Amino acid sequence: MSIHKAFFALTYDRQIARAEAAGLRDSRRRLVADAAGEVLEIGAGTGANLELYGPGVAALTVTEPEPAMVRRLERHVRERAPHATVLRAPAEDLPFEDDSFDVVVSTLVLCGVADQHRALRQIGRVLRPGGRLLFMEHVRSEDPKLARTQDRLNWLNRLVVCCECNRPTLDSIKAAGFEVGHLERGVLPKAPPFVRPMILGTARWPQAARADTPDLHQAVET
Repeated sequence: MSIHKAFFALTYDRQIARAEAAGLRDSRRRLVADAAGEVLEIGAGTGANLELYGPGVAALTVTEPEPAMVRRLERHVRERAPHATVLRAPAEDLPFEDDSFDVVVSTLVLCGVADQHRALRQIGRVLRPGGRLLFMEHVRSEDPKLARTQDRLNWLNRLVVCCECNRPTLDSIKAAGFEVGHLERGVLPKAPPFVRPMILGTARWPQAARADTPDLHQAVET
């Protein structure tokens, strides 16, 4: 584990606090209120969504790849969602059988995964046919000038917040085979302009056949 990632985990809640208070938490609440059945949240970080899941969730599993984040996540699960299961695993190698979940939740995660396309294939693999991806993600701006600024400052995002906010994530979701339904475009509050563009929405996984799915790597259960 790098010192950089450990520091990010230590300071994440403080970094995001102003955005949460200015509307980000309300966006999270609206998104996860739609989760029901057996739910998987990838890249759960320190557990910002834990308290927001409703009674329709029959079982909640949360994954997070970074050990420093997992330690904080485990503590928050004990306090806020004691029936949830925590696993240390990257989104690119989810340690679950095919067709395991009704819903996958991803909030501010797909900007930070090492291989976005592989992560989306894994999400599709573990979703049941007709299952849903609920997403809230940084995206590349539709304004060409701002998109160029995002490209120029992408190194700073990687350094400070361990993500790439200039990815065409909506296009990636569609290319992975998801059918995008509800979609909102907005901004991350209290953030610099080059990281503000954000989308929130739902996408359905229609495919029963699964081709070209990467082999699973064993994850570490905590």
